[in-house]
Amino acid sequence: QVQVVESGGGLVQPGGSLRLSCAASGSILSIITMGWYRQAPGNQRELVASITNGGSTNYADSVKGRFAISRDNAKNSMTLEMNSLKPEDTAVYYCNAVVFTTGEAIRDYWGQGTQVTVSS
Repeated sequence: QVQVVESGGGLVQPGGSLRLSCAASGSILSIITMGWYRQAPGNQRELVASITNGGSTNYADSVKGRFAISRDNAKNSMTLEMNSLKPEDTAVYYCNAVVFTTGEAIRDYWGQGTQVTVSS
């Protein structure tokens, strides 16, 4: 079993910054990819940013230049630095981990989500 836990959401004014953190634990041999997704009310869940175990990153066009993703492979953890936040960044942010488990299966795990609200 693998657990994924996010932290760091909250309320911030437009132009402000927040850091989201995610940690995975349990039956993990390695984490292939970790990513942040978000879902605003009435919208589909969308990819915000992802990072492979080799450090390759991918960002949604809407966050390029404002958000930065990083990970610590030894700690099975990931952070998302969010700067110059806009009201349209308001959403529930979910951590995703694609895990190679100790049972030698590749499985997809999600955190419970953390609310980010950008408002004055």
